[in-house]
Formats: sequence, C-alpha cells, structure tokens
Amino acid sequence: MINFKHISGLTLLRFAVGIIFISHAVARIQLGTVGGFGGFLDAQGFSPLGFYLAWGITCYELLGGALLLSGRALKWVCLIFVVHQLGGITMVHFKQGWFVVGSGQGGMEYSFLLIFSLLAIAFSNSFRKAE
Repeated sequence: MINFKHISGLTLLRFAVGIIFISHAVARIQLGTVGGFGGFLDAQGFSPLGFYLAWGITCYELLGGALLLSGRALKWVCLIFVVHQLGGITMVHFKQGWFVVGSGQGGMEYSFLLIFSLLAIAFSNSFRKAE
C-alpha cells in the first residue's frame, strides 16, 4: 500500500508531466502519425530531416517521460523538455493565440503550463536527491 503522507506535491506533478509526455509519444506511434509530424517539421524548414526529428522527439518523449517517472536526471530532462515546448510554441501555438479551447483553439496556454511545471521540477531540491 502506498503511504501518501510521504508523497510531495512536486512528486505528483512530476508523475503527471511524465505521463503526459509518454502518452503523447505512445499515441503518435499507435496512431501512425509520426510520419505526418515529420512532414510538418519538413514544412517548417527542417527538410529533409523532419522524419528523423519526429522520431527523435517521439523517442525523447518516451525516454524523458520515463525518467520523470523514475526521478532520474530531472534537471536535464526538464530543461530539454522546456526547449521542446518552446519550439512547439514558436512553430505552432503562438500564432494560434493563448487559449487551447474556448476563446481560441490550439493556443499556447497548455505549453506555458507545462514549461512552468517542468521548471518547478527542474529547480526544486528534489532533483538533487534523484540524481
């Protein structure tokens, strides 16, 4: 039985963020959309490397998500994910505005929340214990 008295809020946040990244990667693989993501990256100026970048990002989401769940290398995993999210904001979400749904569509609020969640995890004292 898990003793929830010893689980911190940052640990719960770390688990949630890890699951989010893993689920995005798994969905991309299961739905067969990695190639489409690669095509999008090609169209953004990464041609002819889009396909390989898409697989690299997908694999990093799996690996980085697993490292978040395990509590290992948190500082570096989170900082790389911050760069990943900033790339998403720059290439996709910024031009869509702020809101993901409701007053807008596809905006950057979700990425903004992930960035600050990742920074909270990276710069907390918890990464010293885990590394």
